[in-house]
Amino acid sequence: MKEIKISIPEYNNGVEYVWEDNFKIKTSAPFDTLTIEANREGLISLARHLLHLAQDDVPNGCHFHLDEYNSLEDGSLELIISKNEDL
Repeated sequence: MKEIKISIPEYNNGVEYVWEDNFKIKTSAPFDTLTIEANREGLISLARHLLHLAQDDVPNGCHFHLDEYNSLEDGSLELIISKNEDL
């Protein structure tokens, strides 16, 4: 198994966005299926955001919200990922 090291921001009363240089992420829903496309830097950035939400001290309901005006490519659908420990 390959090991990858990634730095994750500590939770400090809010989500901290840390992006890899030159990241690109696009979302769409062709045929009612959510599709997330990203280059390598975009995938690493998304992984960091998911791991940030997964920390024990991040409260239930904390989320990040991305759209074409905030980090996603033009024409992308809104993307909200939320921590829900009740699932």
